[in-house]
Amino acid sequence: MNKILWEAKYKIKKKSNLYEYEKFLKKKYKIKLNCNFSKIHNWSIKNPERFWSSFWEYSKVKGKKIEKFKFNKQIFKSKFFIGSKLNFAENLFSKKDDTKAITFISENGYKINKSWNELYYSTSRIINFLKKNKIKKNDIIAAYLPNIIETVEFFLATSAIGAIWTSCSPDFGTNGVIERFSQTNPKILIIADRYFYNGKEINVINRLPEILKKIKSIKHVILINYPGQKMLKVRKYKKVKIYKINDIKKIRNTEIKFKKFDFNKELAILYSSGTTGKPKCICHRNGGVLLQHMKEHQLHCDIKPGDNVFYFTTCGWMMWNWLISSLASKATITLFDGFPMYKNEGLLFKIAEKEKITLLGVSAKYIDTLSKLNINFKSKYKLSSLKTICSTGSPLSEDGFKYVYKKIKSDVHLASISGGTDIVSCFVLGNLYEPVKKGQIQNSGLGMDVDVFDDKGKSVKNQKGELVCKNSFPSIPIKFLKDKNNIKFKSAYFNKFRGVWHHGDFAEKKEDNSYIIYGRSDATLNPGGVRLGTSEIYSVLEKFKNITECLAVGQNWDNDVRIILFVVLKKNQILSDKLKKEIQYNIKKFASPRHVPSKIIKVRDVPRTKNGKIVEVAVKNIIEGNKIKNLQALSNPDILNEYRNISELKY
Repeated sequence: MNKILWEAKYKIKKKSNLYEYEKFLKKKYKIKLNCNFSKIHNWSIKNPERFWSSFWEYSKVKGKKIEKFKFNKQIFKSKFFIGSKLNFAENLFSKKDDTKAITFISENGYKINKSWNELYYSTSRIINFLKKNKIKKNDIIAAYLPNIIETVEFFLATSAIGAIWTSCSPDFGTNGVIERFSQTNPKILIIADRYFYNGKEINVINRLPEILKKIKSIKHVILINYPGQKMLKVRKYKKVKIYKINDIKKIRNTEIKFKKFDFNKELAILYSSGTTGKPKCICHRNGGVLLQHMKEHQLHCDIKPGDNVFYFTTCGWMMWNWLISSLASKATITLFDGFPMYKNEGLLFKIAEKEKITLLGVSAKYIDTLSKLNINFKSKYKLSSLKTICSTGSPLSEDGFKYVYKKIKSDVHLASISGGTDIVSCFVLGNLYEPVKKGQIQNSGLGMDVDVFDDKGKSVKNQKGELVCKNSFPSIPIKFLKDKNNIKFKSAYFNKFRGVWHHGDFAEKKEDNSYIIYGRSDATLNPGGVRLGTSEIYSVLEKFKNITECLAVGQNWDNDVRIILFVVLKKNQILSDKLKKEIQYNIKKFASPRHVPSKIIKVRDVPRTKNGKIVEVAVKNIIEGNKIKNLQALSNPDILNEYRNISELKY
């Protein structure tokens, strides 16, 4: 059966960035690649120095390039462009004129445009404010903000002066944000007064007292009013100076002097899901992130000057960083904040048509939801500017692929992409040289030696296994914060297969080197494609005196994952509907709405290892009907029988 859904016309291929890069390589190295992606990919793997150096040159990265590399058997110790220097923000300010750089649109339609000049001078004022308050290189700046223009400006200003950025979206509850930011000791907190979701106003500024009580390092707070709304009142604090965004707008703007920083200097701290404890603080590097993003944007997604890039994301997800980096390719970016179907199932397509979006990024769950509604958007929106639809967050089903071409747009490059917060980029994604096949991701990223291993570490094709990367690449994270001797870091990625990055995705590599991702291979919860940690649920339930133990897993259900929560109650306690609602309410409030379980089920006990650690993976395998591994490692393996054939999990 023919799986091909779309293939770029020859004239599109010949106008692509990938073809221009191929011509660049032919001129520079006298090599012929003949519009063959496999040839280009193989060359990029075998010639890493030439590949990354040539792409720096092709994409006109601003900075001092030194072609010095040091590759190590422990791939995270490899170094790229040793001694090279650049400024991340300077590269994102790829233009300086009165054309549009950025658009913000809220769910209720409130809209703001800013030109490249306006973005530049707003950032300049923030830089001058930060310097005035003695913020310097490597200081941490934390943002607790919606997806608004000010978030981008503060990120640009932070990276411009060599400070380190970290962010959480306001849908993280107070405990969630404290758990993350308290590990980084930020000097400045930027916080919104509120945000809106599906017509509901959620107050954020009320969370500030608890945040400041728990994070003593914060000395300055910058309060931003939600676009189109008057500022909510905020109390005064003795030891913390409160500024409002209008205070910064009054500061004089100046020309920005972009100091160059080391290629491998810390740029930002992102957070792991928190499955096995506190979320890990993943430190990402200055030049590596820039180069990796520009490669993905230009060579895989064909983003060109003047394009308009939109990704439905929050600033707590790595795709926000990916979106913002599009500015480096002289593209306009469009930010959306709110519920993507507020009063209109096709709201994002309405925006895409009106704003002439060229790349639209959404989650696989969003496409699956639209598919179930079976709405024909072709008859409603022309989407004449739309060249690329990216889908990520979770695997896109074959039905989802078919729906896009049948009901959204037939002539579009549907690029299913997959990577992670760990590398703030992609392992597998798309290209314009090869056809789009239903249910499959087209290829590995250029310069990335991606593969699928069986449990013995053998490379396999056409069978499920573990997604790995066998070589080093510039956006490998520097480290986990406060991780002595890289113990947690090596355990997270390098303990399963020696000298190879083990990503924790269950995947299959096909004969044509395309991929199918089946989801996470560990116990990480993944509803709607957003990775969540069980520990954040557990920390909420610790406050319930009538619950002695709990365990959360993700159950594959209806082309997505739903969270199942098992609870052990004190003797003679009943799991009433009232208690279930109370549990759900508190999880929503103190973790996030995404953490709320679909089912809550009472059990006698939870499985544990011999050293007392609960084992989510064993329960997940039981309810999915999979074989249980390493039963001998459990202190109470018999309890697993209680999790078999639970009728409530069949509907």
